[in-house]
Amino acid sequence: MLDIRHIVKQYASHRALDDVSIFIPSGKIFGLLGPNGAGKTSLIRIINQITAPDSGEILFDGQPLNQDHINRIGYLPEERGLYKKMQIGEQMIYLAQLKGLSKQDAKQRIKFWFEKLQMETWWDKKVEDLSKGMQQKVQFVATVIHDPELIILDEPFSGFDPVNAEIIQNEILELNQKGATIIYSTHRMESVEELCDNIALINKSKKILDGPVKDIKKQYQTNTFTIDYTAFDGQEPAFNFPDLFEIVENKPGEDAKVKIKLHDGASLNNVLLALIPQIHIQQIIETIPSMHDIFIHQVTSINYLTTSPSYE
Repeated sequence: MLDIRHIVKQYASHRALDDVSIFIPSGKIFGLLGPNGAGKTSLIRIINQITAPDSGEILFDGQPLNQDHINRIGYLPEERGLYKKMQIGEQMIYLAQLKGLSKQDAKQRIKFWFEKLQMETWWDKKVEDLSKGMQQKVQFVATVIHDPELIILDEPFSGFDPVNAEIIQNEILELNQKGATIIYSTHRMESVEELCDNIALINKSKKILDGPVKDIKKQYQTNTFTIDYTAFDGQEPAFNFPDLFEIVENKPGEDAKVKIKLHDGASLNNVLLALIPQIHIQQIIETIPSMHDIFIHQVTSINYLTTSPSYE
């Protein structure tokens, strides 16, 4: 859907994006991650043609990004853009018409979404009379009302209680299942785990990590396992297998657990064969780093390298 090539964006003395290249596959949910000030919003604004890059290019569905693509994109910004004094129904019609819908088509689609999200009684309300979460629902409808092929969501769950967050998350998944490509910009790593197929991580204006979520998590595996066990006849095992693993943590007694890190070349099968004569194994769980762990590791590592003193 998007092929972002060597984008550079400079604001006076601040470089917001520095040679950023990202490939966003069609039909996927793509997580755009990074700390505040990393450059995510600058990239989103360039995709929406609110601003232009200083150099580089973006291909939209194989063609250079241009004004004709605007109506094929839906954008939910982090800073909401609703008119507080305007009635919600009229506002939705206006925003839908800006995206190329006729007034009749706009009314039909608004009715569909208002019924789906239990907003039927909101037509004559004003935005200023709604809670933050209710305003977010209105903004979401405005984003998807024209059935865009590319949907860009910048912190879409901000202001939602858990129930409404789940409702909107399910809508995002349904839109994706129907073929929409979704760019999801967020700080919520737990939702990245649930939603995203691919991610890119931007920090200090540079892309520092990208790829399928499952491949990235595999890349950061540490061969660490937690074993729940019961000791034989109350005798605590020695776990003395230095050729196979090292013990990271051991909690004997009731609900006993041992956390081990396999040495290079050691297999889990060999570990099990060594442990079975010593303990009753209840379960084994591999310790796989979360996206939160990977995010923190990458960002703090880069920040340390760029701020630590030089001894040259």
